[in-house]
Amino acid sequence: MSRFPSIGSAAELMTLIDEIGFLPLLDSGIYGFSAEEIVDEDCRYVVFSDGGWDWPLWKWKGQIVTDMPCLYGKFFNKKAGFISKAWWPDFCNYRRSKFPLPESDSIEGTILDTLRMTGSLITRELRSACGFNGKGMRSKFDGYVTKLQMATYIVTEDFVYPRDKHGKEYGWGWSLLNTPEALYGKEACRCNRSAEASFERLVGQFRKILPSATEKEILRLVG
Repeated sequence: MSRFPSIGSAAELMTLIDEIGFLPLLDSGIYGFSAEEIVDEDCRYVVFSDGGWDWPLWKWKGQIVTDMPCLYGKFFNKKAGFISKAWWPDFCNYRRSKFPLPESDSIEGTILDTLRMTGSLITRELRSACGFNGKGMRSKFDGYVTKLQMATYIVTEDFVYPRDKHGKEYGWGWSLLNTPEALYGKEACRCNRSAEASFERLVGQFRKILPSATEKEILRLVG
C-alpha cells in the first residue's frame, strides 16, 4: 500500500510535489513512488473499444510544469519526473558537480549551445538544428539529451501537441526543451552549500519520504 495519498487532480499532484520535493512520473523502481501509481483509477491509462485512449495523468504534465511551476525531465535514473523549485538548487548543485558543463566542441556542448541560442525547441527541432539527421540519428540524439537532463542542463518547459482539422489536440505530444536558467534565471540554479552538503540533504529527504527504501534504491534516485 502506498504511503502517499490517492491523487485525483493536477492540483492535488502539485500539492504533493511541493510537499515531498521529488516524484517520478512512471515506475521508479521503488513500489508506490511514482505519479502513475498514486493517482486514482479513473486518472490512469485506458484504451477504448474504438482504439482511442485517455490518460488524465499524461495530460496533467504540462499544466503542472507551467502552473506550479516545477522542473520536469529525465532526472531519475534516466526516467522522467518532477522536482520542486525549492529542491532544485541542491539537486542541480550535486548533479553538476558530477557532470561538469560540457565543452563547447563536444556533442553535448553543441546541443546545449544551440538550445541557448535558439531558445525553447521541441526535440525534433533541436535534433535538426544540431545536424542529427539520417538513419539511426534519432536514438543517438535522444541519448545525448537524456545525459544533459540527468546533468540538469536541460529541462522540459512544456508539452506541444499536434492538432487535427477541428483544432483538437491529439497524440502523445512533444517535449518543449529549454535550460532551467532560461526559464527561471541563474539564481534558481545556484546553491550556497557544497556539493557534499547538497548530497546529504537529498539523501535525507529521500529517506524521509521513502522510509522503506533501501540505501541502494535511494542512491539510484539521487544519482
